[in-house]
Order: sequence, then structure tokens, then C-alpha cells
Amino acid sequence: MSILKEFKEFAMKGNVVDLATGVIIGGAFGKIVTSLVNDIIMPLISLATGKLDFSNLFISLDGSHYATFEEAKNAGAATLNYGAFITNIIDFLIIAFSIFIIIKQLNRFKREPAPATPTTKSCPFCQSLIHIEAKRCPNCTSDISAAN
Repeated sequence: MSILKEFKEFAMKGNVVDLATGVIIGGAFGKIVTSLVNDIIMPLISLATGKLDFSNLFISLDGSHYATFEEAKNAGAATLNYGAFITNIIDFLIIAFSIFIIIKQLNRFKREPAPATPTTKSCPFCQSLIHIEAKRCPNCTSDISAAN
């Protein structure tokens, strides 16, 4: 079997296609959540905290003081960007919570497996378990077909 044919069989398996679809949808969902955090949630948090701009929360590692992150970046200073880190934590928490809710809902809709068809029954005379199609009990030798 050629490598190309083997790869095609692998790539066309249901799980691989499902995984690829999940990654694509997850990437798009991640962009939506990032926009939600950066464009809606963080400005509201900034407003609630007295116009604090999280994107400008950083520590300059060269000892100089810069008014904004852009100013430090343009100066080529190394910075510790804890404001961006806080934003990414909020981003992650929203995505994790959303996935939790989705999985919780999917688990509600999972079907319970159908009960297994019985393969044994109880002998009406001696109460021993016997095969469901037995006509005579192997334990007490009673005729089961006459009892039904």
C-alpha cells in the first residue's frame, strides 16, 4: 500500500475530519472571544476601575519610565506586560467556561444505551438461572416448556 493511499485513508477517517472541523471552529470561536474580551469586557472593567487601561499595565525592565507600552516598545525596552497577561487570563476563562457549558449540554443529550436483551431466565421450579431458550432445566430437569 502506498504512503499516499495510506495517508488518504487516515485523513478521511471520521475522527480526523471531526477534529479538523473542531480546530477550525475553535479558532474562529477564539477570535470572537478575544474580541469580546478586548473590545467589550476590558473597556467595561477599565471604566469600573477608573479608566485603567490594561494594555498599558507593564513594568519596564530597563529601569526607565515610559508613559505607554507603545512608547516603551518604540524605545526597544524589554517589558513585563502583566496587563496583557490579565487580559489573556480573562480570555481563557471565558473560553473554558463556554466549552464547559457546551460539553455539559452535549452530555445531557447523550442517549443512554438500550438495555441488553436478556440471555438467561429463572427456572420456575428451582429458581436457577438457565439459558433463555432452554426447554428443560439442567439443574432440576423440569420441563420448562410445560410451565409456560
